Amino acid sequence: MNIAMSSFGIPVPGGHLYLCDAVICLAAILLNPLEAFVVGGIGSFLGDMLFYPLPMFVSLVTHGLQAVVISLFSHKFMPNHRFAGALTGVIIGGVIMVTGYTLGKIFVYSTFEYAMIKLPYEIAQAALGGILGMFLCFRCGIQKLFNEYFS
Repeated sequence: MNIAMSSFGIPVPGGHLYLCDAVICLAAILLNPLEAFVVGGIGSFLGDMLFYPLPMFVSLVTHGLQAVVISLFSHKFMPNHRFAGALTGVIIGGVIMVTGYTLGKIFVYSTFEYAMIKLPYEIAQAALGGILGMFLCFRCGIQKLFNEYFS
C-alpha cells in the first residue's frame, strides 16, 4: 500500500500531496515498531527507488522513524489509551516527518530556499496523512477488524 500511494500525488498549486503518510500512520498505529518501520521506512524507500530515487534514503530514515515513534506511543507508552497514544504519536511523527524532509531536501538539493518553499506542502502532507490514518483506524473500524483477525 505504501509503495502504491507513493507513486502518485494529489496535485496542488506548486506541488503535490502524497497519501503515503496515511498508510504509514495507519500501519504504525496497528503494528509493532519493527513492522511499522518496514511499512514506513522500507516501503517509502522502495517507492522512492521505483518512482523518484533522489530522496530514497531520506525517506527510509524519516518515514521509518516516524512509523516507529507512532507505534511506540500506540503500543508501549500509552497502551491503555490507544486513541490518545496514537494521536500523540501521529503529532510527534508528523513533526519528525516535516523536519526530516526539510533537512533532507537541504542536503539532497543543496538549497535552503527549495526546502523552505516545500515546507508548507510537507506540513499539509503530514496533517492530511495523520488525520486520514486516525480516521481510518478509529472511525472506519479498521482497528477493530485488525484486532479481530490478528490478535
